[in-house]
Amino acid sequence: MRREELLARLEGEGEFDLAVIGGGATGLGTGVEAVSRGYKTVLLDQHDFCKGTSSKSTKLIHGGVRYLSQGNFSLVVDALRERGLLLRNAPHLVKALPMIVPAYRFWHRPYYGFGLKLYEWLSGRLSLGKTRVLSRREVVHRIPSISTRGLRGGVLFHDGQFDDARLGLALMRTMADLGGLPLNYVRADGLLKSGSAVSGVRAVDVLSGREYEVRAKVVLNAAGPLADQLRTMADSRAPRRILVSRGSHVVLDRRFLGGSSALLVPRTDDGRVLFAIPWYDRVVAGTTDVPVEEPSLEPVPTDSEIDFILSHLGRYLSVPPERSDILSVFAGLRPLIAASGGGVAKTSALSRDHTLEVLGERMISVLGGKWTSYRKMGEDAVNEAVRLANLPPSKSISRGLPLWGAGEEYAHSPYGGDVPALRELADSDPSLGKALHPALPYRRAVVVWAARHEWACTVEDVLARRTRCLLLDARASLEAAPAVADLLARELGRDAHWRQAQAAEFRKLARAYLPA
Repeated sequence: MRREELLARLEGEGEFDLAVIGGGATGLGTGVEAVSRGYKTVLLDQHDFCKGTSSKSTKLIHGGVRYLSQGNFSLVVDALRERGLLLRNAPHLVKALPMIVPAYRFWHRPYYGFGLKLYEWLSGRLSLGKTRVLSRREVVHRIPSISTRGLRGGVLFHDGQFDDARLGLALMRTMADLGGLPLNYVRADGLLKSGSAVSGVRAVDVLSGREYEVRAKVVLNAAGPLADQLRTMADSRAPRRILVSRGSHVVLDRRFLGGSSALLVPRTDDGRVLFAIPWYDRVVAGTTDVPVEEPSLEPVPTDSEIDFILSHLGRYLSVPPERSDILSVFAGLRPLIAASGGGVAKTSALSRDHTLEVLGERMISVLGGKWTSYRKMGEDAVNEAVRLANLPPSKSISRGLPLWGAGEEYAHSPYGGDVPALRELADSDPSLGKALHPALPYRRAVVVWAARHEWACTVEDVLARRTRCLLLDARASLEAAPAVADLLARELGRDAHWRQAQAAEFRKLARAYLPA
């Protein structure tokens, strides 16, 4: 099904049970939850699915090791449960990842060993692997590039790793397959009201300019860092609830770890944990936690954040990375719930839990949260929508709902069950079987596939989210952009002017992913 078919359906559907605003983790999770329970649901995103933070995470599905030291056990237990469920429901996108905390002082191994063993116990039957203390030799074997000066050993534990944007697309395809209407590039310009109650969304297709009035029994605000903007549409007096922090990352060649295990630095100078994670034959290192005054769709890491990551990572590696080694930099924004009575000095101290709020009688805002808990957030939001609009009760089935492409036989590829059809497409035309770029792990067929089956509308959609080229190697992505524009234009029926404009727009975007 193509995007145009869903837009045609939008006009003739009448009133929806739920209209979800926001196509990131929270919105897509809520959309799947609602449709799987039989509720008529539309989802609108002003840009592309997972354009924001939901494609720019640290690539971990985790319980939150650092929350143990804060005593927030309920948050950890809930997240660990969701981690285990997601590993079952999307084995092609979520994997168990061995992680190592190196020990450079005599007390590190017993101290971190106890905490991480507790982390394993809290996961119960959904544990991803045993936690154990490692010798110095074992740590070096697993992370050959680790600095051995003063190294006494380490602690091995397991967490989950995933491809965030591809998981978002799997949720989108699942929602559509179940009869929902997930739409990218449809912006909510305002709320419809019946008296004082919110009764729908005034929306516009940003690609064509066509306007729509989307009637719904409940409107669900899942706009993440932009949630406050929608809240003030429902109630101009609504106080600010979201504080935003920026989490920045750098991407390096795989040689900077050398093995298949991740490195966790338990405490940086600002009190955070720092990760270095093997991902698609690269290393993703991060993250920072910097307060941001106003959210944006394309946050840019600062020089000081990049230096912070490189310097801290360099303390633990035999060959410290330099700026010239960076393949890409990227940043996402965390929507954190403001502490009661005002903000706090450090956003890292704010909870990553979520909460629900009702405004305008029929608009529910989902505030806070993180990727790992997307399914639980969706379940909570739909339960509240059922209560608010007196919808027919329907039991949640999402705990055991396989997502699009799931299946152990295709767990080797993020395309999951689409692998045979994608391979057939590549074989049907010799030109589509060629590499998109020598430095990128994709063939040209994925561009055509993205346009036909994943509603890619721009070069950025393809290179940033349908594939992960922009994050894996920004320079190579710049070089691949003209070819992607040509393939996409041919598939979407666009002219030479569109191709040139798209290539130019992507060049402008991609420069922000290269360090100065």
